[in-house]
Amino acid sequence: MTSDQSAKDAATLSGAASLACDAPPRVAVMRFRRDFLRTAAGMRQPRKGLMLQARARDAEPDLIRVGFTCTRKVGNAVTRNRAKRRLRAAAQQVLRAHGRPGWDYVLIGRPGVTVTRDFGALCADLRSALEAVHGARGAA
Repeated sequence: MTSDQSAKDAATLSGAASLACDAPPRVAVMRFRRDFLRTAAGMRQPRKGLMLQARARDAEPDLIRVGFTCTRKVGNAVTRNRAKRRLRAAAQQVLRAHGRPGWDYVLIGRPGVTVTRDFGALCADLRSALEAVHGARGAA
């Protein structure tokens, strides 16, 4: 191995390490009822297109967890599934930038609104709810 090649390898490794530090936080989907119930005991932020529940978590401080739910009031199964798809898409766009690692979030669909609301407005609702949650708690 030449000295030029070892210098390139070292530069690549140091660059990879800096990229890993600057990487956006990981996002995982909550699956268990107990996680939803713990998050429901936390903070709530209602918005026109959705309801956000949030709770700081002690375990896994580098991970954002998110859950999605819609009650039968939202509509039939097709409507509920569409509402949850829209909530998942909004969370995918907004959470990495505005969510905080070490927090759990549950997005709840609203009857008649989550499905019909403009997608940009739905993302803005989520963004403002996250800002309100973290603004009320200060630096967490």
